[in-house]
Amino acid sequence: MKNLPQSEATLLIRTDFSDEDAWQALRTAVTTPYDGDEDEYEDEDGDEDDDFLAMLHIVDDPAYGDLTAEQIVALAPAEDGLMIVADKTAMTAPGMPLLAVHVNHEAPVERRGFDELRVVARQLWSIENNLAIANMDWVDFVDAADEDGVFRGF
Repeated sequence: MKNLPQSEATLLIRTDFSDEDAWQALRTAVTTPYDGDEDEYEDEDGDEDDDFLAMLHIVDDPAYGDLTAEQIVALAPAEDGLMIVADKTAMTAPGMPLLAVHVNHEAPVERRGFDELRVVARQLWSIENNLAIANMDWVDFVDAADEDGVFRGF
């Protein structure tokens, strides 16, 4: 199995290839800027609110079909701390809850652990942007997840 590509953007790895329409809908959801609110508004200067967008490198390759989070972590570049997985659940459940995989870089590579959290597609930017700039910690998102383990926003 080939290693995942190295990128400065967060990897979004497609592992479910059963429904092309669902994939296109998910892809549109995560690549369309989100204004941070359901209602558009203007700021003090009369400008529209800044839009938020996750910085993603999309990996759409059947070679990665049906991989588990553990297998993805093993194939990822050593420095990657966050990866997003578009698996069967993300393609079929309401809100398209992607699997966010956060790698613990404190442990040696051979014993590297990871945590998982589901995030609805429209809120992916929140986790990706805030972790990328170290504005928030992983635990902030875990703590804000609903009882079903899905982060739907603050």
